Amino acid sequence: MGTLLLVHAHPDDEAISTGGAMMKAAADGHRVVLVTATRGEAGEIHNMDEAASRPRLGEIRTQELENASRILGVSRGEFLGYRDSGMVGTPENDDQRSFHQAAVDEAAQRLVAILREEKPDVVVTYAEDGVYGHPDHIKAHFVTNAALDQLLRASDSWTPKKLYYTAIPRSMMQAFMEQMPEEARLQQSSNIRIVGTPDELVTTRVDVSPYTARKRQAFAAHVSQNDPNSWFATMADQIYELAFGTEYYQLARGKPGSALPESDLFSGI
Repeated sequence: MGTLLLVHAHPDDEAISTGGAMMKAAADGHRVVLVTATRGEAGEIHNMDEAASRPRLGEIRTQELENASRILGVSRGEFLGYRDSGMVGTPENDDQRSFHQAAVDEAAQRLVAILREEKPDVVVTYAEDGVYGHPDHIKAHFVTNAALDQLLRASDSWTPKKLYYTAIPRSMMQAFMEQMPEEARLQQSSNIRIVGTPDELVTTRVDVSPYTARKRQAFAAHVSQNDPNSWFATMADQIYELAFGTEYYQLARGKPGSALPESDLFSGI
């Protein structure tokens, strides 16, 4: 069977945006490889003592990622070895160890080494806006594309057949926000704003409803990132399934494997 390789920014990013497609791929017999750029050292801390946990948050989140990966059917997990850059405008952006500060070509070389080992049929990362503008998500976009370009320039005998970006259709995002609690709308107006992908760019809709309960369990495995009082944590199962039972993607490189919208990342492979 084929191989799906995903390039994410931090532990927990994989569970919500791509967790269903990962489990579906594994259930269909494909190999699932997860590459994470950082260990999430700058993340918020919930359900743990801040003073005790902050110095070792990267270690904590690494273990949480391992726990989530078992649920998601990950065959191999790798880190690119950079530090979490934090949100836009924070001091972590200036840390020379951060993913944000890394030279694109150097980071791409690290990814190329994994790509050559795994030879994935399908690669998934973020679009240029990084979903909500996080520096590490945006950097993952440019590094992944730079890595694929390096393979093309090197005239490798193999290159991935498809590159996808995660997507949230703009019309769905607008409708979703209209139904969300005030807390969610306020979050949209602060440092996190998800505009969504223009509907016409969304090429692929994957039904992951059989996996939504396990998808939620995978995110719950990231204990330090789960605010127990948030609207997300308290969302009813039926609403969660409606919101996260379909995953959307934008085909950025390669050819569609069926009439649009495709129903699977491996369509045509």
